[in-house]
Amino acid sequence: MTFQEAIRALPPDSTQQAVGYPSLYLLVALGALVPVIPTGAIVSSAAVVAFHQSLPFALLAVFLVSAIAAFTGDIALYWLGRRGLGSRNGSRWLGVLRERAAPERLAQAQRGLEERRVTVLVLSRLVPAGRIPVMLACLLARMPLRGFARGDAPACLAWAATYGLIGILGGSLFPEPWQGVVAAVALTVLVSGAPAVWHRLRRGRGHGPSGGQEAGP
Repeated sequence: MTFQEAIRALPPDSTQQAVGYPSLYLLVALGALVPVIPTGAIVSSAAVVAFHQSLPFALLAVFLVSAIAAFTGDIALYWLGRRGLGSRNGSRWLGVLRERAAPERLAQAQRGLEERRVTVLVLSRLVPAGRIPVMLACLLARMPLRGFARGDAPACLAWAATYGLIGILGGSLFPEPWQGVVAAVALTVLVSGAPAVWHRLRRGRGHGPSGGQEAGP
């Protein structure tokens, strides 16, 4: 069965709703806890399917489920990180956060956190590879779980809205859901990968024949 046939053979809207929303919640929450799953693409794809459904409030449900799942995963990961800080030998989760936070990004996150806490938390979820350094900066600053949650809640709402809009855009451009899913995934990959490519290009120009270093943080 081809990808197009699989999308067309999806069960009725009511069955998709009963099965899809719990699956969406689990995938996004797990992706927030184990930061290797492309949760943005999952949310965008779910928004495409919801856009083509006849059920009312399907898009709103995708938005709410995605935001709540992202918040749940973030809080769980932060709680595990705090346990690692209180342990003499740390924890595996804290070690994972340290491994995934580049030193320059961590330093930048620590500086921004001192100036504007909530804004940095919101942007950390919208900027690719920005969530983990900011979360680690919050942990190293000994921010209470309640304080982190207050800043992370609007961040998760903004994140779910952004990738939901990417899905709506992909769904509105094509008549078939499978075409919208492909477009949404491509847009998500482009949004997520473009900053990393730009950063590498800047670093490459900074190490030219003169041997000069890249200026700035």
